[in-house]
Amino acid sequence: MTAPVREKLRFPDALMLVNAVHPIRIACRPDLVPVDAEHPDILLDRRAAGLLNACIRAVGGQGQIVPVSGWRSRKEQQAIWDDTLEKEGAAFAQKYVARPGCSEHETGLAIDLGLAAPHIDFIRPDFPDSGVCAAFRRRAAEFGFILRYPADKQAVTGIAHEPWHFRYVGVPHAMLIAERGLALEEYVALLRRCPPGAPLEGRQMGRAFCVYFQPEAGFPQPQPGLHRTCSRDNCGGWIVTQWQDGEV
Repeated sequence: MTAPVREKLRFPDALMLVNAVHPIRIACRPDLVPVDAEHPDILLDRRAAGLLNACIRAVGGQGQIVPVSGWRSRKEQQAIWDDTLEKEGAAFAQKYVARPGCSEHETGLAIDLGLAAPHIDFIRPDFPDSGVCAAFRRRAAEFGFILRYPADKQAVTGIAHEPWHFRYVGVPHAMLIAERGLALEEYVALLRRCPPGAPLEGRQMGRAFCVYFQPEAGFPQPQPGLHRTCSRDNCGGWIVTQWQDGEV
């Protein structure tokens, strides 16, 4: 008897690449929830919000690490761009603010975090590389988050170093990105060179997995007996992640 296919599609697409070269071209359908009870107006995709809070608890960061900005509508991103452009000038805006349609915040997968303080800069919150913030940064990948704009990747990402900006990509991807020292742009490019017949393979949390790329022309076909997640990459294809057993 053929084993049932456990098909689980999660939206928004956790591995979608969003930047100035790849503006959002696919519909984002985040299941938005408040990040926490203390910040009901800051929203994030439900799964990302749960794992964010789990990571904060794991490093003892409750009350010290606070959300500053989560999901934004296109209208809100436009207002932030216009306001920053007017107050700080074009050079500053281009370094620290994504143009409308090119912001990860519009996907519900990105979160800006800050160290708790009476006043927190909305555009550049303080998130130092010490104490509880450093502890969060060290463990973020275990919970599916990456530091999206590292200090040495500006030429790749097009955005200046933002130690406060984290992006949910899920597992095993966050840990692979961290282990290899990649920006998301580089990781997506790597996966696009991994067809179904030659996937990227590994083992995490005691389980074997493989990741491969499939062109957008056809939806990836199910395979019996495998747990699978699929994400569009916003570059014309699908990234498929398959686990041999268990849930992700």
